Amino acid sequence: MAKRFLLRDERFVIPSSSSIQFEGNAHVTRAQLLGIFGEDVERNIFAVSLEERRAELERLPWVEHATVMRLLPNKMRVSIVERTPVAFVRQGSHIGLVDANGVLLDMPMDAKTNEHYSFPVVTGISATEALSTRAARMKIFERFTSDLDSSGEKISQELSEVDLSNPEDVKALIPDHSAEILVHFGDDDFLDRYRRFKEHLAEWRTIYPKLSSVDMRYERQVVLEMPPGSNASAAPSGTATNTNMNDAPAKKSSADSPEAQAKTTVGSKTQMDPAKPVTHTVAQSETAFAVPAKKKSAPKAKPHAVAAKHHPAVAKVPASATQYHPPQVVHP
Repeated sequence: MAKRFLLRDERFVIPSSSSIQFEGNAHVTRAQLLGIFGEDVERNIFAVSLEERRAELERLPWVEHATVMRLLPNKMRVSIVERTPVAFVRQGSHIGLVDANGVLLDMPMDAKTNEHYSFPVVTGISATEALSTRAARMKIFERFTSDLDSSGEKISQELSEVDLSNPEDVKALIPDHSAEILVHFGDDDFLDRYRRFKEHLAEWRTIYPKLSSVDMRYERQVVLEMPPGSNASAAPSGTATNTNMNDAPAKKSSADSPEAQAKTTVGSKTQMDPAKPVTHTVAQSETAFAVPAKKKSAPKAKPHAVAAKHHPAVAKVPASATQYHPPQVVHP
């Protein structure tokens, strides 16, 4: 008798959508939430499955957690905990948001929020990937930004874009005046590598005004890259440059013949000791330069050295065709 009374008495019928209350929603609109409860209007309140409605609410991308309650005799209350975005995410031409768990979120257009986000743009995350893969990449992003901000300087706010496509090499675009420089950070020591990058950026810019990329993954060398078709200010077009930080000028290469001079080198590298100021730049003959595949496994170089190139791996050069240019000494 009690069951029939509760299920059939009109006092327990939800009279209208205004009897369904929502709280905690800033990015999810009331219309989106009501879409889940549309069939429950004019329905007995005990016939509504609270567990089913909660599960449906949590399938909305912005909803992290939901609680659904009955308020007798004929009202319902829904409490929403929304996801917190931590970065913009770019997929092709589409810009959205992503939370720390890798859940992709659409930009809120008509929600009741005036919040303005100031995040770096994350790339290397795709909706076609499993959520577990996206979550793992966002864990790397969290570790990267936390390390940069560990000194209290909020360095992560200076980043323009972070590429998470390679878990062993976090790359970031860092604004520098009117341009941006792509910096390779590897997978650890992010703050230390950022500080070394900022410490030497001005002198690198002096030697290479069109500097576009800096690889900070190595202990004793830094790889500098210029855009394709550009020339380092300290060396002629196509010349492999070696910036030696020692006082003694580099010895001349033995390949000074006209035949050797007629060949074109691919790439350039700059070696420098961060502890010493720039004293001179030596344009030295080089073979085609390739960046090592493994972290901290750079090709053997002199102690206290750092490397730079124009555009790596432009072409494969046969081992028998070593390419040279005569040495040139240029003072910055």
